[in-house]
Amino acid sequence: MATARQRIWGWYFFDWASQPYNTLLLTFIFGPYFAEIARGYYMGAGLDEEAAKAAAQAYWGWGLAIASFAIAVLAPILGAIADGTGRRLVWVWTFSALYVLGSASLWYVAPGGEAGMLFWAVAAFGIGFIGMEFATIFTNALMPTLSDHDDLGAISGSGFAFGYLGGLLALILMLLFFAEGGDTGLTLLGREPLFGLDSEAREGTRAVGPFTAIWFVVFMIPFFLWVKEPKTDARPLHVGRAMASLRDLLASLRYRHSLAAYLASSLFYRDALNALYGFGGVYASGVLGWSITKIGIFGIVGAVTAMLASWIGGRADRRFGPKPVIAFCICVLIFVCTIIVGMDRDTIWGIAMDPASGLPDQIFFACGALIGAAGGALQAASRTMMVRHTTPDRATEAFGLFALSGKVASFMAPALIALATMASGSQRIGISPLIPLFLIGLVLLLWVKPRGELST
Repeated sequence: MATARQRIWGWYFFDWASQPYNTLLLTFIFGPYFAEIARGYYMGAGLDEEAAKAAAQAYWGWGLAIASFAIAVLAPILGAIADGTGRRLVWVWTFSALYVLGSASLWYVAPGGEAGMLFWAVAAFGIGFIGMEFATIFTNALMPTLSDHDDLGAISGSGFAFGYLGGLLALILMLLFFAEGGDTGLTLLGREPLFGLDSEAREGTRAVGPFTAIWFVVFMIPFFLWVKEPKTDARPLHVGRAMASLRDLLASLRYRHSLAAYLASSLFYRDALNALYGFGGVYASGVLGWSITKIGIFGIVGAVTAMLASWIGGRADRRFGPKPVIAFCICVLIFVCTIIVGMDRDTIWGIAMDPASGLPDQIFFACGALIGAAGGALQAASRTMMVRHTTPDRATEAFGLFALSGKVASFMAPALIALATMASGSQRIGISPLIPLFLIGLVLLLWVKPRGELST
């Protein structure tokens, strides 16, 4: 039987195993690669380069919006069913299978394809993305059983730090041995991709899908061995009773003002953060003209700061509570978005820059470091704040609502970016809707009690 320490470490390993979906696929490798092939498709269809870049970003945005909408609708329902049966791990296994299937299928997204290839890319990514998000919901629901409330902030922060370390290592391995950079077709080591992969067919970059799937399978082993559900009486599946429980929880929000305010705040700021992750690499590719390798190095910088900030933020959470950590991180992200919206290779909010100099790249690298740091600490503190608003026996249902709050605007945020990009014809202006989303989340945080449901 696993010890308490092994259970915590096994729980950490889910973050380690699943983080590459965000790091490699969503943001730094596959997302920019998709932008490249979609841009090529639209230019081949007769659009000029700027219009093609905007169309590629819009297509990616609509794909993320649809996947996020599915998560938003199903998350609280599945959470209520899981709590009704008292079983969560079976759902982790089920959605882990979708994670592996979706990510592995990205191998078939080859350059030079027709419109059907773009649809396949977004559909396969969406399947894996849905699997990752739902597996995360049920894993987070196990968090209250790991320790008492006073230690959960540090546990959450350490889990995210460990996960970012895994994502960082996976990204470094992809850049060193697989992903082709620039026009050379060589990896960061200056060599052909491993295993004789064809650089002209972008097989090194496309290998990111199977690599992510294999990584997940291997590093979920400690989770499977050490994380067990608390002993409870087996309860048969009763969908009607589960839905009644969910309705009661939703109705109770009228009286649980702190929880209602936190879910609303989370709805805006977490979705803005997810969209920032989802479009960072696409932005760097289109606006700054970065190669996959350079975007990957940018990702390393962000992952390092995220890892350190998650650990430090967990300690700050334990000392000061999650609310001030969340508020500070939102302010940092608003500042970063303001810089990004006003910047291209020539100017930053009207101040001229030499496009041939390294200054635009240096500024965006600094933005990436701040996004990683603030985003990592923000996610860890958000998880702790949700625990303070629930109990172990209702945790999956509560985290289902938490996922709902994180996905309602998550389908709206990519949609808003897609609409703003299409209306303005500019990738840069397309990012601007994230600023008001972060601001609304910050204001709503005023009504959240620092200790959540533990407040008297």
